[in-house]
Amino acid sequence: MIIVVHTTTANMNEAEKIANALIEKRFAACVNMKSIKSIYKWKGKIEEEGEIELSIKTTSEMLESVKNTIISMHTYELPALIWWAVEAEKKYAEWIRENIEK
Repeated sequence: MIIVVHTTTANMNEAEKIANALIEKRFAACVNMKSIKSIYKWKGKIEEEGEIELSIKTTSEMLESVKNTIISMHTYELPALIWWAVEAEKKYAEWIRENIEK
C-alpha cells in the first residue's frame, strides 16, 4: 500500500537533511518540500511561523522506519506527523516500490 506522510520543519536545511536520510536509507522514494505559513496554538499562545512542508511517498511496510527517522532527526518538541493511505497510478506505485525495495 502506498502511504503519504506529512510533516513540517522549521527551515529548508532541516527538511533537506530528513529528506536525504529517508531517500538514502530507501525508506521513501520521493520527498516534496515547499515553503508554507502555519498558524497554530502552542502552549496557550497563537503562533504564526514560516515552515517547510514535506510530503513523503513511501509504503506501509516502511511507515515505521519513516516515522522513527523523522522523530529522531526533528528539532521540534512535537513534530506534526500525519499519514494516510493513497491510491496511485499503477506505474507510479511500482516506481515507489522499486525505489524502496532493497
